Amino acid sequence: MSDDDSTRSRHGWEDQYYRILSGAAAGLLAVGSIVYHYLEDWSWVDSIYFSTVAVTTVGFGDLTPTTDRSKLFTVFYLLSGIAIITSYLNLRFRHRHANVQKRRN
Repeated sequence: MSDDDSTRSRHGWEDQYYRILSGAAAGLLAVGSIVYHYLEDWSWVDSIYFSTVAVTTVGFGDLTPTTDRSKLFTVFYLLSGIAIITSYLNLRFRHRHANVQKRRN
């Protein structure tokens, strides 16, 4: 396998991984929003806002889960969500960096 074939293969795998992570990140935010909407009786906007603020570890503290079920969900949501969002953002920034490098060359 030539270097060119190896590079294409690696980029193909990264593109597939990027699509999977993009879907997982979007799905994660959707699930969190739905769960908070029903468990906390928050508006859809508040639910999406809290889901996003929580997994990006910003944590303003203006909204907090109040029920035991919501608190337990939040523990698992954050543990899985932080890993997914961090992986997605890392790969997103790597793609962006590669595109900038291509333009420079």
